[in-house]
Amino acid sequence: MKYYFKLTCIAISILFISHNSFSQIKDDYQTKIDSLIQVTTPRSFNGVVFIQQNGKIKYAKAYGYSNFNKKTILKTSDRFSTMSIAKQFTATLILQEVEKGTINLQTPIRKYLPDFKYSWADTITVHQLLNNTSGLDSEDIDKPLKFAPGTAFRYSNVGYYVAGQVLEKQSNKSFQELVTALFEKCKMTNSYYPNDINNKFLTKGHTIKKDGIIKFNEQLNFDIHNYFGSHLIVSAPDLAKWNECLHTGKLLKPDTYKMMTTYSITNTHQLFSDKPIGYGYGLRINDKDSIMEIGHTGFHPSEGFTSVNLYYPKTKTSVIVMENQANENFDIAYYFEQEIRKIIKESKLLK
Repeated sequence: MKYYFKLTCIAISILFISHNSFSQIKDDYQTKIDSLIQVTTPRSFNGVVFIQQNGKIKYAKAYGYSNFNKKTILKTSDRFSTMSIAKQFTATLILQEVEKGTINLQTPIRKYLPDFKYSWADTITVHQLLNNTSGLDSEDIDKPLKFAPGTAFRYSNVGYYVAGQVLEKQSNKSFQELVTALFEKCKMTNSYYPNDINNKFLTKGHTIKKDGIIKFNEQLNFDIHNYFGSHLIVSAPDLAKWNECLHTGKLLKPDTYKMMTTYSITNTHQLFSDKPIGYGYGLRINDKDSIMEIGHTGFHPSEGFTSVNLYYPKTKTSVIVMENQANENFDIAYYFEQEIRKIIKESKLLK
């Protein structure tokens, strides 16, 4: 009887250990990401995955090349274009001016740009520029408004260019000065404002055509008007530093940060959800899911970059994916970004 009891205890112990091991394997997000970034269907991955929690690196790997032609191995410290992730930097700088009393978010921008030739400056506010409810076209400032300001959502890079004009005017500083100081504040020593000197630090972008042909982009076509909403030079580890700075009260007062992360308009984005989620100031606010999520994507097929920057406040976790390639087939453009996000949200890392 004692022998039988001992065998039973051993069997239970083995079952417990096996179950525990299986749970660990099942929750091994690192192994899952390792496997994922090696797949080639529906497309291949070429970029950096960087995950940080409470200041500690949880995952940091580069896969592929910084230059497809030269087969230069990509490093986690390599720099990418932020593309639209730049919007949260511009929004933060504007909110710092709000705190100083030099900008009122609800005042029509005519007050700040009296010589602006567009009549809509009499009605559009900085608030509407920052949350993409201005009605401005995405890329062409000369096109008529798509709707009355404040009545709907339309993503607009032009809107951030206009907001940038207000920022420079009211701060009496150039965007380059402001961004450089912001990088220094957050100890982002591997990030740069784009200019003739700093552009050499940027990895080369690659466009994957719909027919599979890869177009190597020797030079970017972004100009200075795009920088406010579409292009800064950063590394993935530096974006994690940025998240820590922004979301833990090192840049904005609590009430101002709440303004940035509160939304009055919703919009869908394929990476986050099939259902509409909030859009604050340069940030998408996903408070409809079980885990609060704040983030933004970046995608520019003609320049050859794809990215996502996600932050989970409850566990102070950053999930960053940056690729120096972009697929013209939008259905699979964010494939790896979506799958990595899914792996992390199903793991115990955010619990």
